[in-house]
Amino acid sequence: MQLKILSLDNQEVGKKELPTQFNEAVRADMIKRAVEVIQSRKRQPYGADPEAGKRSSAKLSRRRRKYRGSYGIGISRVPRKILSRRGTRMNWVGAFAPGTVGGRNAHPPKASKIWSKLINKKERKKAIRSALSAVVIPEIVKQHGYVIPDNYPFIIENKFEELKKTKEVIQILVRLGFSKDLERAEKKNIRAGMGKSRGRKYKIKTSILLVVSKKSTVMDAAANIAGVDIVEVKNLNCELLAPGAVPGRATLFTEDSISLLEKNKLFQ
Repeated sequence: MQLKILSLDNQEVGKKELPTQFNEAVRADMIKRAVEVIQSRKRQPYGADPEAGKRSSAKLSRRRRKYRGSYGIGISRVPRKILSRRGTRMNWVGAFAPGTVGGRNAHPPKASKIWSKLINKKERKKAIRSALSAVVIPEIVKQHGYVIPDNYPFIIENKFEELKKTKEVIQILVRLGFSKDLERAEKKNIRAGMGKSRGRKYKIKTSILLVVSKKSTVMDAAANIAGVDIVEVKNLNCELLAPGAVPGRATLFTEDSISLLEKNKLFQ
């Protein structure tokens, strides 16, 4: 498959053959598995205090001569603590045992649990190749909700990597036909539910993914654009290529990034 190489002025300056990494069949199940593995390693462990529900003394004597005991009162042998008393009459409440009010949790979440999942190397690479194949199919990209120009997909010339200002990057993306998609990503939606009070009030939409060949000034320039991600080609992963584990993200490659894919045989 050949793609047009466009200049920063949206003029065709050549054509380039895509490497074999873009010929993989689109496997949504494999992409989803690879994304879940990445997300599982970001998950923060949580758990109850090991001493929760065990701090109160629930020792209750069953002996005949103990005035604080439960002998002869006709109550079950549940661990209890004294809530109040009047003379030799005790008012107990259940404690320590699971299932009693104020008792401990039988099987609380434990901070020692390992949340991270594993994936085979070949499977991970195959998933990335599958996600790469999806980003150059306009029908799949449109299904995901991205607003793309009629001439998508295409490659950008290497001068794009030399840009230094955010304003310049936005101007070029608008010139290439992504103005509506950038506007779509700027709109914020307030999240429903308790997430609003937990540091994630707004839902963040994804927009274009920019793939460059090396660390350059454009990486800092594009970092502040809402919804836009920029990454070196060697650091590509399924979460970037398929946000939400849905294949088909609007993606722009520079000419050198495609050459590096082919030269270094990345993800093969």
